Amino acid sequence: MTASTLTTTKAPFRYDLVGSLLRPAALKQAHSDFEAGKIDQAQLETVQHQEIKRVVEKQAALGFKDVTDGEFSRRWWHLDFLWGLTGVNKVPKGNHYGFKGEALTSDDVTLVGKVAYNPEHPFFKAFQYLKSVTPKGIVPKQTIPSPSLIIRDNLVHNVTDFYDNRQDYLDDLAKAYHETVLHFYELGARYIQLDDTSWAYLIEQLNDTKDKPAEHAKYEKWGEEFTTVLQAILQDLPQDLTVTTHICRGNFHSTFLFTGGYAPVIKYLKQLPYAGFFLEYDNERSGDFSPLAELHAGQPNSRLVLGLVTSKTPELETEATLKQRIQEATKYVPLENLALSTQCGFASTAEGNKLTEAQQWAKLTLVKKVATAVWGQA
Repeated sequence: MTASTLTTTKAPFRYDLVGSLLRPAALKQAHSDFEAGKIDQAQLETVQHQEIKRVVEKQAALGFKDVTDGEFSRRWWHLDFLWGLTGVNKVPKGNHYGFKGEALTSDDVTLVGKVAYNPEHPFFKAFQYLKSVTPKGIVPKQTIPSPSLIIRDNLVHNVTDFYDNRQDYLDDLAKAYHETVLHFYELGARYIQLDDTSWAYLIEQLNDTKDKPAEHAKYEKWGEEFTTVLQAILQDLPQDLTVTTHICRGNFHSTFLFTGGYAPVIKYLKQLPYAGFFLEYDNERSGDFSPLAELHAGQPNSRLVLGLVTSKTPELETEATLKQRIQEATKYVPLENLALSTQCGFASTAEGNKLTEAQQWAKLTLVKKVATAVWGQA
């Protein structure tokens, strides 16, 4: 495989970023001091802004066409956003996750009313700062969690306290997200990504319940609900707004939650008109590339971003191995519809994965180097 003129000036880019970055020591200390009452919100934001500006400049210096704020203004990749919606509130230490290798007790979400768009959502202010420090000619990328997380009734337990009809809940959730995406656009966002662990959860459940028809039907229903809500969010958006998704199998302190290839959920994914799908493929827990043929057939204009470089461990993959795996993927998807990234972000929670910041940048440098060799300069 040789370098070609298969370039793009529109996201998702041939070499791209998933989202989160390792939290620097200064930021971790500031959050600790804030929680202890030693500094106020303004002082915390000063440190956040300093560190966001630094990592934005670093991403740009590495040659990326888009930049993220590393998710430095949040504690969790998902919860901080969900708590910002009208009708959603925090449950302290309300959930327990059995990651493979470590356990995590986290805060949780509950409904306190009907779900709606919040024009004062704190993520809007965070995006405005990211945009203000993004160099000219580079795209600020905004990540938010998929609504599928609170469609699942194993995460939100009190929907019936506020909704007699489940479809009304799903409609409100879709409307809240759609209006949120449109407001990001009004603020200048042209690249938004919905991060989604629910598809990986669904893969595992569908595989485990093949011989249990009633349970299997429940998870198939969830897949249908995820699809319907996401389709409603993605319809009637501005043509110059790129919306992608990242499908994650869990990411905490270099551990994961779920395993299984994409085949059980491709029938849903291929109905979603995302501009790009960021897909984990750093090891065997993600299965092989064969399901991508059906996904590409369903969304022929989408770019499938292969997450071949792991963000969980510091060891660098070889350029030869990455090029070989890209070549393998072209058995199912044309090269022009593929791109490269890390398998996930580096810090879905404030703890971050078990590697250094220098090793993080080395991973991203490798992504750009290999993608440039395969596709060209963009």
